[in-house]
Amino acid sequence: MNLSRRTLLRTTGVAAVTAAVVPAVTGGAGATPNLSFGPVRQIDAGVLNIGYVELGPAQGTPVLLLHGFPYDIHSFERVAPLLAQRGYRVITPYFRGHGSTTFRSASTPRNVDQAAFALDTLALMDALGIERAVLAGYDWGSRTADIIAALWPERVKALVSVTGYLITNLEANKKPLPPAAENAWWYQYYFATERGVQGLHQYKREIGEFIWKFNSPTWKFSAATYDRTAAAFANPDYEAIVIGNYRWRQSLIPAEPEYAELEAKLQNAPKIGVPTITIDGKYDPFTPDGNGNSYRAHFTGRYQHRTFAVGHNVPQEAPREFAQAVVDATRL
Repeated sequence: MNLSRRTLLRTTGVAAVTAAVVPAVTGGAGATPNLSFGPVRQIDAGVLNIGYVELGPAQGTPVLLLHGFPYDIHSFERVAPLLAQRGYRVITPYFRGHGSTTFRSASTPRNVDQAAFALDTLALMDALGIERAVLAGYDWGSRTADIIAALWPERVKALVSVTGYLITNLEANKKPLPPAAENAWWYQYYFATERGVQGLHQYKREIGEFIWKFNSPTWKFSAATYDRTAAAFANPDYEAIVIGNYRWRQSLIPAEPEYAELEAKLQNAPKIGVPTITIDGKYDPFTPDGNGNSYRAHFTGRYQHRTFAVGHNVPQEAPREFAQAVVDATRL
């Protein structure tokens, strides 16, 4: 797979009621809420036809739950019903390149800049008639939610962000990290090579499972749990989006001119002033030292920080605690 810039990024696509007092979220990680997670719906939003799950009453406070890599919407399969039972309108979308989310046109560039994911999410909100929402995510989802909260705060009622402030600064990203931190990012450098492109193509399921185990060393997930998510990697644009995004972060491919104005703002590390709860996973290899202190200054509004005894995939490893953080963020 000798992919040029345009070959890589231009592939053929296939075709809750608001309450002043909300009860505490109950049910442990093994609890099965009364509401099932599904079915997946489809809606045209911007350049995408987005697949998403929606639970809860249509008039409820909207909550968007945003997943990471290599994960999918099933990270929230227990969180979403817990919130829906408490009257929230919960929307859990597949990002571009994942699951049933596809590009509406084969000629649309498969852009990978961080701004593209934020614009996708805003387009989804517009398509669903949502003016303001609670945004909650981890990994790619945290980054996307952080960007929207920083640049479009009027669209965000509250924010829940795992690992805090994840807006990518391209210049800072060029600086080397201590060896242990570099080791944790092995796949970022692997994907920078032609070998990594071929590896993701041939071993996407194995790579995802290996990362899951490394990212969450205390999480004993089942084969069925992983299989539900791995199915989302069969999207025809998955490889282009994943490879491209990690190469973009390392400045190995150029930023798209259409995002230049937004990226100029993002490269200045804009503050986030919306009510925010940040979360760290105690056993997440990407959690920075300092109990949130390393990114605290980026958040200027009402704020709380929490640490859970889990790994990287916080909502799936600690669904009750994550759902409670969403509820509490709306009260800040």
